[in-house]
Amino acid sequence: MPNALLVGLDRFPKKRLALYLDELQALAETVGLSVVGRLTQDQKLATAKTKFGSGKVEEMREAIATHAVDLIISNDELTGSQIRNLEDALDIRVIDRTLLILELFTRRAKTKEAMLQVEIAQLRYLLPRLNSMHASFGRQQGGIGSRGPGEKKIELDRRKIEAEIRTLRSALKLMVRVRQQNRRKRLKSGMKTVAVVGYTNAGKSTLVNTLIEHDEQGQDKQVVVKDQLFATLETASRRIELEHCPPFILTDTIGFISELPHDLVEAFKSTLEEIREADMLIHVIDYADPHYMNQIETTRHVLEELGAQSIETLYVFNKIDLAHDPLPHGLTPSVNVSLKTGAGLERFFQVLATMLSQDTVVVVYRIPYSDHAHLHSLKRHSELLSEKQEDSGTLCKVRIPVHLRHRFADYEV
Repeated sequence: MPNALLVGLDRFPKKRLALYLDELQALAETVGLSVVGRLTQDQKLATAKTKFGSGKVEEMREAIATHAVDLIISNDELTGSQIRNLEDALDIRVIDRTLLILELFTRRAKTKEAMLQVEIAQLRYLLPRLNSMHASFGRQQGGIGSRGPGEKKIELDRRKIEAEIRTLRSALKLMVRVRQQNRRKRLKSGMKTVAVVGYTNAGKSTLVNTLIEHDEQGQDKQVVVKDQLFATLETASRRIELEHCPPFILTDTIGFISELPHDLVEAFKSTLEEIREADMLIHVIDYADPHYMNQIETTRHVLEELGAQSIETLYVFNKIDLAHDPLPHGLTPSVNVSLKTGAGLERFFQVLATMLSQDTVVVVYRIPYSDHAHLHSLKRHSELLSEKQEDSGTLCKVRIPVHLRHRFADYEV
């Protein structure tokens, strides 16, 4: 397992650098690196040439010899010339947080759309560093940061890389068009769309599986749950029917992290649009993490960048079996649960049903037996409260969205 040394400039308030280095270490370990040390420096001592002062560069050199370091990872984004200068001074491979996240995304991407999005982000990262990084990529000879575009594309000139980005974007647009068509179909159904958001590894996929388990349609296809960063890179939408709750479309989404590269957010915007188009958000929070407030802040920042900050949100504080602090003020409506033990789930379902039942009305319809298609449609788009078979047809009492009531006006009792 290659050894990595983490380095970072202290440019954050309230000693937040330690949090970011913890995340950087988790990212490094996720891609198979062993972190053997950390070095930090006050931002006031930063230099344009290598990002870090000469004294800190010398400390890096000593740590490399002492701990047999194979790779330097900077928490701060580096320019191409800074990477080249550091590698010349240390004779070792150097990458930054952005390139490490791109490496992880490359490994996680499974669908064609996700692969295209990651490759676009990689090429956008590479483009302004092209001239300075020839030596860097010549030195790497495989390993972290060598996946994706790779050496072949490094050898292309700037014009060809820009052309390739345009080609990839054109291919991505075709896939986005299909996604948009599917989204329009869901909108036509009249059901509300609920997107699950939150910090990476907070428990979003576990919450999605919990909802699937309680789905009255008897779905058995659950999403994969792994205790690792960015286990989910693709959005997945499915129809959910819960007891005492109007049916809705549930969408699982990619997790967020501090300092998420802007190029990555930009490349994944077509996927993240599912969040912006949602009627409601479920924000899952790892309540047991001592830095959960910082994670909430990061998630809110990304939502603002997407234009989704005003969407009605239910805050779900997960892992209450591991935490005992009172819930923070100002985050309402909220529930505290343990998705592992099931504690608090009844309250969660109640609040979710209440929020989804807004703008609904209880109506009684009598559907003739000959109109079984309308009966099926009514049940699909509403919450069935009671059903009775009569001589003239089926009498249904349902809770239905106000804007869908007119669809079945001919059958209203």
